[in-house]
Parts: sequence; structure tokens; C-alpha cells
Amino acid sequence: MAALAVMAVAVLTACSSPSAGQPVTPSSYYLALGDSLSQGVQPDAAGASVETGQGYPDLVYATLLASHPALRLVRLGCPGETTQTMMHGGICHYAAGSQLAAASAFLRAHRGHVFLVTIDIGANDLEDCGNQPSLTRLASCIGQLPKATANVAAILASLRAAAGPGVRIAGMNYYLPALAEWRSGLLGRATAQLSEKFAVAYDDLLKRAYGQAGITVANVFEAFETTNFGDPVTVPGIGSVPRNVARICQWTWECAPPPRGPNQHANAAGYRVIADAILAATKLS
Repeated sequence: MAALAVMAVAVLTACSSPSAGQPVTPSSYYLALGDSLSQGVQPDAAGASVETGQGYPDLVYATLLASHPALRLVRLGCPGETTQTMMHGGICHYAAGSQLAAASAFLRAHRGHVFLVTIDIGANDLEDCGNQPSLTRLASCIGQLPKATANVAAILASLRAAAGPGVRIAGMNYYLPALAEWRSGLLGRATAQLSEKFAVAYDDLLKRAYGQAGITVANVFEAFETTNFGDPVTVPGIGSVPRNVARICQWTWECAPPPRGPNQHANAAGYRVIADAILAATKLS
């Protein structure tokens, strides 16, 4: 998939070459990296998670295209990618061996022509912590945080080295699907509250890793109001819930009835929130 994406860009660029006498507008690139969110994954009518054209890179790209008509979107993301597989491969096929190697090769090959790089990575490292969470599992996940964030830091350093100092790179932190557990009685509320504390700790570590690499962070964590257990919102079909729980129900498929739910991926509205956070952080909106 990665090789095909790069080839498609080359073909598109070649086919759109101006005729003689017309000014040449050099192509520039928006490189989208990461896990399933970078591929716009959502559940289909049967409940299967599939890639869509509604991911946040598609929305960011559509916004930027109006003022940058020569911009091309290259998506190298891989659903299910962890920091480990991004560095070493193992889920999606890349001719270079891994997503990181493919991205680094692309960045070096297009030095001076990369307008923006976005990345979301690290959520799947801790997926067992947030998938059907329990208090015991969440407590055991604390020990996994240092390794995940060390891998994020290594990935960012590699990308910065390949891209060069002048390329705009934006990472993102995450929303917290486990907040939906709030709806499951007293134990669910306790699990949601502990999940939030765990997410705050991970968010702090991710921000530190991005900051040390000199990379902008789109604050999706805050956009989803992850820490706000107050300000109740009435969600149709669910009732009155804390605002952070409401945001998960409104902007992801986690509270949706079967077969589409529960599914932790953002819906179209949620991907719009993520895109807006990236545009605001990069000052491109």
C-alpha cells in the first residue's frame, strides 16, 4: 500500500505537467503517518472497521488545497500500527520494510518539497488498557508507558532527521474511548475515572516527547474535553452524562449500538474535530 501511494503521487504529478509556455508550479506534499486514525477507519454497516476517505488527513488536505493547489496528499498510515511495528514492520507491507523507513525515504527524496507531516502513533501500544478496561488491567498498564513514549521519541527523532529542520511536523495526542464505561453503573464509573488518570499521565509523556523533538502537538485530548467529568450533556438515546463522556458518544462509534458499535474510532464529526485541532496547532486554518 505504501509503495502504491508513492507511485500514485508520481503518476499524478507527471500527468498534470503543464503544457509548453505555462508557468511551472512545483508540487509540494502533505505526508500523513500513523495508525488507523490516519487512514480514516470507521465501522461499516456490518461492524467491520474499514478505511474511509473521511479521516483527519483528508479533511486537513481539503482545507489546505484551497490555498495550495499544487499540494499532494500521501498517506502511509497503517491500521493497527504500534510504535514497535512502525519502526520494525509487521502489520502493513512497505517496500522499505516499515512505515518509518518508508516515511524517511519519502522525506529524503522530496527534501524542499514537503509542506506538512502529521503523525498519530502510540495508542495501539496500550490498546489492551483501553479495550474493555478493568481496574486491574488499567493498573498493570502504568508500567507500559515509558517504553511506548521512548519509542515515540525515537520515531520523531528519525522523522525530523529525514525531513530536515524546516519542515512543519504535527503530532497529536488522543481522546479516551474508555470514558464510555461511565454508562455501566458504579464499576463503570470507577473504571472511567481511573482511565482518565491513566490518560492524563500518558498525555503528559507524549507532550514531553513531542516537545523535545520540537514538534507541534494538536491537542485532541483537550478538544474532546477528556478531563471534564462535569457540565452534563444530554445525549439522545443515552441520557445525561458528563461532558467528556458525551464527547466520546458524539464523536466516536464507542456508544453506537451493534453492529457498528462499540467501536473506538472517530466518526465523521470526530475526525473533523481532530482536523481542526491540527489546523489550529499548525496555524494553517
